Amino acid sequence: MTNSDTITGYHAHVYYANPEDRAQAAVIREQADELFEVALGRWRDEPVGPHPAPMFQMAFATDQFAKIVPWLMLNRGGLSILVHPETGDHVPDHRDFPLWLGEKLVLDISYLEAGHTSA
Repeated sequence: MTNSDTITGYHAHVYYANPEDRAQAAVIREQADELFEVALGRWRDEPVGPHPAPMFQMAFATDQFAKIVPWLMLNRGGLSILVHPETGDHVPDHRDFPLWLGEKLVLDISYLEAGHTSA
């Protein structure tokens, strides 16, 4: 059984589908960078790895979860956001332990099962 002690951090993947959504994602990105301790990943304007839509990722420490996730809930602007733990095992992190804000998207878990790490 996995417990919270195995969580070393979190990733939030902010998805967008069109230029208007990307503009909303940019607002989220800029504000999150100003308000919180996050490490921002690069823009991915095409689906990559297990992710079915364009997105960017932000990584944050476990002690930031209670600040960042409620803020994302209230400020996602209609975008879908995947929040998942970092336990060192990418398959269950994405398949078994996801938290979805907005519409749940279908991830390509077979990409992770093949031994690739998340993008």
